[in-house]
Amino acid sequence: MFRVEKTFALHIYLIPGASPARSRLALSQEVSVGGSVQVWSDYLNVHLHPKSIYVIRQYMHDGECGCLEAFGQGESLLQDPGCIEELEDRLHFYVEECDYLQGFQVLCDLHNGFSGVGAKVTELLYDEYSGKGILTWGLTPVMSCLEDSQKNFYRLMNTALGIVHLSSHSSLFCPLSLSGSLGIKPQPPVTFPYINYDASLNYHSSAILAAALDTLTAPYRLRSSQGSMMHLAETLNFSGRKVVAAWASVPFPALRGCSLPDTLCAYQQDVPWKLLSSCRERKVSCCFAQSVVLRGICKESHISSCPGTQPASPLHACESTEQMLQRYLHTVFPGAFSTSHVLEQPCNTLHPYPQFFSPLLTRQGFLLDKPPSYSSAAVESIPVLAALQSSPVLHTLLHGLCKDLQKVNVRRWASFFSAGVEQDDFQEALQELRTLCQCYETGFEADESEDEADSD
Repeated sequence: MFRVEKTFALHIYLIPGASPARSRLALSQEVSVGGSVQVWSDYLNVHLHPKSIYVIRQYMHDGECGCLEAFGQGESLLQDPGCIEELEDRLHFYVEECDYLQGFQVLCDLHNGFSGVGAKVTELLYDEYSGKGILTWGLTPVMSCLEDSQKNFYRLMNTALGIVHLSSHSSLFCPLSLSGSLGIKPQPPVTFPYINYDASLNYHSSAILAAALDTLTAPYRLRSSQGSMMHLAETLNFSGRKVVAAWASVPFPALRGCSLPDTLCAYQQDVPWKLLSSCRERKVSCCFAQSVVLRGICKESHISSCPGTQPASPLHACESTEQMLQRYLHTVFPGAFSTSHVLEQPCNTLHPYPQFFSPLLTRQGFLLDKPPSYSSAAVESIPVLAALQSSPVLHTLLHGLCKDLQKVNVRRWASFFSAGVEQDDFQEALQELRTLCQCYETGFEADESEDEADSD
């Protein structure tokens, strides 16, 4: 599916074919109770232009031709001249409608054959639209313990090849998931202190990721913004670091009636956000560069002391929420290059957003001291804090993938390579993954390796 925000970025969603969407009434009833929604079109609430969709009919959800399960299958789909022509036609239709095209935002699965589709799409964009930004998001569902060794191996290979190829043709690439790990050994999904979600429901996990994604991309999507997609990428991807990690606090834990400096002062050592890039968090909090967005906090919320009194902290002395957030980031991440954005508009959580929030939240998503004695109304909006970081935590992610792939005897899985990926190409990609991993080394990796060995 393609969607355009005029004068800004062309969004490309790589999604599998689906059966016709059900009636809007039936969909509304199912979503409201967290029912049996199955595919992307079940969540759809808007009418799409025919030019915005290109369905891959060889691999329908209800088709009889199997699944799009291998990277090579995805690549081969876009080597078909007819498919390329259709894709380019749709791209040109929307590009010509743009007054000013910043670039492209690509969202695709990492764990299946769409990893290969995404690799070829970003390569096409890279070749045809030189100089435009390409921000790519590699999505992975929460993984349970996989007893099927073939599916587990395919997932690992698709993920590794996707990271290498997508990052090489993108201005910036971010793995985005609530899964605790992308490697062979499954880890518990990400938890949030004020959300009670079911990790097995895509309806729940995708809602959390959507809130984070909508916040992370605000700096270049807003008409009032001074930055652009390429500016964001260039801020974070220096020294070969094309891969970034996503963090988010959903919702941002601000007490009702409490000022922003008071809230931030409560988290001087550890920012109250969670890593959304499928990796174990590091003991040492640091990063090379970051773009941070705080939304849903009123501009007046920084005022907490009476005029003429001594400020309780340097944060209380700041004149604006922007200045306050910037000072806070410099305190928690000394030496890192940080850009910050503060938006008054909160994240909308009205229907059909799932109501999986703690009873401690008000309708505006702020925290109460204690649960209300009455049944609280639905949460209509929430404040969100989110960041994209070029961070050493990515060394842990990429190094873990390399280690897992080294343990695999690829000769056992000829079926994966018969789909189009040569074993020599795989070895080359593995070497590129090692090189990418080295870009994030800082000196703490030896301690991390000891911790991993102890946990094993």
